[in-house]
Amino acid sequence: MPRVCELTGRRTSTGFKYTLRGKKKYLGGVGTKITGKTKRTFKPNLQTVNALQENGSVKRIKVAAKAIRNGMVVKPLKRKYAYNPDA
Repeated sequence: MPRVCELTGRRTSTGFKYTLRGKKKYLGGVGTKITGKTKRTFKPNLQTVNALQENGSVKRIKVAAKAIRNGMVVKPLKRKYAYNPDA
């Protein structure tokens, strides 16, 4: 299964890790120099949660933590007796 958020589309991205040498100017040095650049991956913080779908069913989905914090995920009630059987 791919490492992709089902709501926001966040996925693994690539970048670089820089190796530095020297002391920063604001600390009294002459500045830092880049001595190496290594390829690396940035992985999203995905969580598997139970989410309420539009039709009322519950489904387990992989969602980024940012989507959960922003309220994009509607979680089902923990107790079944809270649902109204008449509706």
